[in-house]
Amino acid sequence: MVQAPAPQRAGQNAPLSAQELNQINAYWRACNYLAIGMIYLRDNPLLREPLVPQQVKQRLLGHWGASPGLSFTYVHLNRIIKKYDQNMIFLAGPGHGAPGVLAPAYLEGSYSEVYPDKSEDIEGLQKFFKQFSFPGHIGSHCTPETPGSIHEGGELGYSLSHAYGAAFDNPDLIVAVMVGDGEAETGPLATAWHSNKFLNPIRDGAVLPILHLNGYKIANPTILSRISPQELESLFQGYGYTPYLVEGAQPEDMHQKMAATIEECIQQIHTIQQECRSSGIAKRPPWPMIILRTPKGWTGPKDVNGHKVEGFWRAHQVPLSGVHKDESNLKQLEEWMRSYKPEELFDENGKLIPELKALAPTGHRRMSSNPITNGGLVRKQLRLPDFRNYAVEIPKSGTVEVENTRVLGYFLRDVMANNMNNFRVFGPDETASNRLNAIYEVTKKTWLAEILPEDADGGELSPDGRVMEMLSEHTLEGWLEGYLLTGRHGFFHTYEAFAHVIDSMFNQHAKWLDICKHEVPWRSPISSLNILLSSVVWRQDHNGFSHQDPGFLDLVTNKSAEVTRIYLPPDANCLLSVADHCLHSTNYVNVIVSDKQMHLQYLTMEEAIKHCTKGIGIWEWASNDDCGKEPDIPDVIMACCGDITTRESLAATAILLEEFPHIKIRFINVVDLFKLQPESEHPHGLSNADFDSLFTPDKPVIFNFHGYPWLIHKLTYRRTNQHRIHVRGYKEKGNINTPLELAIRNQIDRFNLVIDVIDRVPKLGSAAAYVKERMKNQIIENLNYASEQGIDKAEIQEWKWPFDQVCSL
Repeated sequence: MVQAPAPQRAGQNAPLSAQELNQINAYWRACNYLAIGMIYLRDNPLLREPLVPQQVKQRLLGHWGASPGLSFTYVHLNRIIKKYDQNMIFLAGPGHGAPGVLAPAYLEGSYSEVYPDKSEDIEGLQKFFKQFSFPGHIGSHCTPETPGSIHEGGELGYSLSHAYGAAFDNPDLIVAVMVGDGEAETGPLATAWHSNKFLNPIRDGAVLPILHLNGYKIANPTILSRISPQELESLFQGYGYTPYLVEGAQPEDMHQKMAATIEECIQQIHTIQQECRSSGIAKRPPWPMIILRTPKGWTGPKDVNGHKVEGFWRAHQVPLSGVHKDESNLKQLEEWMRSYKPEELFDENGKLIPELKALAPTGHRRMSSNPITNGGLVRKQLRLPDFRNYAVEIPKSGTVEVENTRVLGYFLRDVMANNMNNFRVFGPDETASNRLNAIYEVTKKTWLAEILPEDADGGELSPDGRVMEMLSEHTLEGWLEGYLLTGRHGFFHTYEAFAHVIDSMFNQHAKWLDICKHEVPWRSPISSLNILLSSVVWRQDHNGFSHQDPGFLDLVTNKSAEVTRIYLPPDANCLLSVADHCLHSTNYVNVIVSDKQMHLQYLTMEEAIKHCTKGIGIWEWASNDDCGKEPDIPDVIMACCGDITTRESLAATAILLEEFPHIKIRFINVVDLFKLQPESEHPHGLSNADFDSLFTPDKPVIFNFHGYPWLIHKLTYRRTNQHRIHVRGYKEKGNINTPLELAIRNQIDRFNLVIDVIDRVPKLGSAAAYVKERMKNQIIENLNYASEQGIDKAEIQEWKWPFDQVCSL
């Protein structure tokens, strides 16, 4: 077992000379001055004249409290980068700490390079200040517009998992990540501390977590700031880290402590890596981390209007909010800004003086200009095998059964084999459960914790593994996002009902992509976030009601149509085609729904490619409305979306064709859910003319859907005669059921679908009453059988598509 050494306290030596100390402190003063200027000023950026209310923004928005600690750390990391020529990036976890990151990005020149109008002079500085939290410009997080950012900061809890994701397969990279102590109270962050058990010192980079313990959230103390130092140190030793404590409020003393501590941490990281890489033995060391305890709103106003500010929660946002109404507040603001002595920091033109400018790294060593943080710049295309080589042979539609995701596993196995440095598969303890275990033939599960002898018998554990499993969807999603944002590729799979764990993470990533695609042209496209939902709502034979929830699809449809796609392939060949497309794509969140159980197969590979390319289409072999006898006007359209609903829809169609040979049925399958939307609302949607051509406007449509039925109504609500579309889907019915029993309880089964058609096609005549009665009897018989025997009837389980040529009936 790994034994963490005793915690280290900073301040035992003073590595900075008097000149270095003065320069670093001056650079930090400049950062703090800029941070305040961003929050308050719209003009007079260097206070070359007395400050007046008209030069202050009317709406004071932004967060001062965490900013000094962020820029303090950033400045000290710059020193290390220059000293060791270290490849390093910086992630800011505190939700609204952008001023503490934007300021050094501007001072080291990257910001002006990306945004030439924010030049390094008085005019550019004025625009830099005014744009912050100003309508039509940038927000108070480290948004995609921020050079060097891969993490917005408002995504509470994800900074640490993003950091580790960025470090995987980047052996020369150190990711410094500032974790807010409010953020540290979140579930995602708490589980992410365990990421150190998955970091391989040979092939991966390193993460240096810095817990910013400034004591307060918006209006409350933070938990970790109010426990004893011994308890805090024990906590991180228990996580497997070597904690280094840097605490204080006096700047000169803190600069020496931070310089010494970061130096020690970097040397420790280098030593760990060198030992493992020279020996070829990957082990889990007690990686260093820093606990930085500084006052909230450090160096800001001590008191405002008789209330404590620095070192208290009032410093969290805008310490002086009454500057337009209270002259004393305006005076205090000017005194506060002048306390940093901007006249000593900037030259006559408003540029940082050369001796301070020289403290920052240059070129791509600047953390705000590291190409890794613009992942598309370093992204390499995957070497994908030809997915056609994994095709399931289809001698006759609807007669062969396979496990769809198992076939996908063979494809992903070879994707992995071809891309052993930039592709990983992520899933919470479910790779084998979701039938993707063929991947283990080429790589195992990443595991740097203890390995027991019995693990050799099916444990599939290895320090060199590339399958990432941890029972935390939060951490897995964060790892994958960090991996993608830094230019790599991945595939995430989870149980359908548990995808909701990452609802907010998906939201934030989709919003990040949307901003990148439409508002930040210098951001190069990154690989898409590919999510497979398996173990679906309809096959929870023993898990029951708690595992029945297809609602993640509803969430995805709320996002911008230009960054999200939803696919429900009906069989293995369609799943292969969809997966290949998703792995080729960039700047999307692709959600694929495919069950892991045995399912009927319908389309040959070439048919599947055409069907998936269209996204929606008629299955002629299951339709009889175009048999050449009369004009191809169907009496009813049977539509379906999803593997299980496709089977039931086909079974219902077979019953109808046998019972009512004179009616005309058009069978439609939907793969791409967004095809149902009008093209005016979605770039991949169907035009109204094409939609009406498929779904004849004056005929009933029985739509059997995998998820909640109202989602289809939402997607099609602006279509012609929308009332003709009758949707069946999951209605929160059922618990521990057989597959058919669950289908019946939610009315997506073959018998209820036949009844739906009978109720909506008047031409069926008097015979329909008898067929309807038989369907009701079938429902009762099958429910009773399932209740008594615990399984579905053999005729249900073994059902196959019965016809060779529908048109010959």
